[in-house]
Amino acid sequence: MPQPLATSPRAAGNLRGAAYMLLVTASFTVGDALIRSAAEQMPLFQVVFLRGLVAMALLGGMAWRSGAFALRIAPRDRRLIGLRSGAEICAMIPFFIALANMPFANVSALLQALPLTLTLAGALFLGEHVGWRRLAAIGVGLVGVLCIVQPGGAGFSAYALLVLLAVGFVTFRDLSTRRIDPGIPAVFLGFVMAVFVTVAAGGLSLLTPWAPVTGVGALLLVGAGVFIASGYTFAALAMRYGEIGFVTPFRYMALIWAVLIGFFVFGEWPDPLTWIGAGIVVATGLYTLYREQVVRRRSRAR
Repeated sequence: MPQPLATSPRAAGNLRGAAYMLLVTASFTVGDALIRSAAEQMPLFQVVFLRGLVAMALLGGMAWRSGAFALRIAPRDRRLIGLRSGAEICAMIPFFIALANMPFANVSALLQALPLTLTLAGALFLGEHVGWRRLAAIGVGLVGVLCIVQPGGAGFSAYALLVLLAVGFVTFRDLSTRRIDPGIPAVFLGFVMAVFVTVAAGGLSLLTPWAPVTGVGALLLVGAGVFIASGYTFAALAMRYGEIGFVTPFRYMALIWAVLIGFFVFGEWPDPLTWIGAGIVVATGLYTLYREQVVRRRSRAR
């Protein structure tokens, strides 16, 4: 009788990390869909503020249980955490405005440019080596972004430019994250970011009259808060168990979730040019990640 093949700890960790990353993409995508649905009943930033209160409570409880509040954080890391959280606020405002006003899957497709912008920003600002192959992939990926945005075309939406602005700020946020002491728990970083975003959304919510919160609206808000907190938690677990190079490509599953939710919940379907652009962005992003792993293996072999 044949014996089952043994699974190495590294392979098992990668599979576990990939499973968590699939949960990350599902959590964030569903959370965004709930925010968009709630924004049909209440002003947008009222929704973001109330969702933030739920996320703060959940993330704060997890951070407290992990002992994160007892950590002594160096002044340098405090500044980086502040920059990271500030960048999240600057990304949050244009992102949620675009989310409420353009097709759901189109927003997700534009967000898939993040691996490309992170690679380019790492080369420009952190001095990371990027060869001509990855630079070429970034250039091709930007063509895919133009296919999704469709400047000057019938499918153009000015809100797409807001998503690209959000991508820029998220890139800055992730660059800041790379320089933070890895010993600081991810759930603590998530809690601090939730506090910053909630306070900012609370201030913006005062610019318009609040609407009553219905029973359905309350369920949507609680659900959005739970899913955003779950996304932060699963993201920490994905990075803990899996290798970055193996786990990161599973982020692109967010586009599949977004297309399904956009079709079945909001009755939206991307046009052919958006599909072409999304395919180009995903393909070039995967190639960029592949080349990064090749370069790392060569560096370790020297």
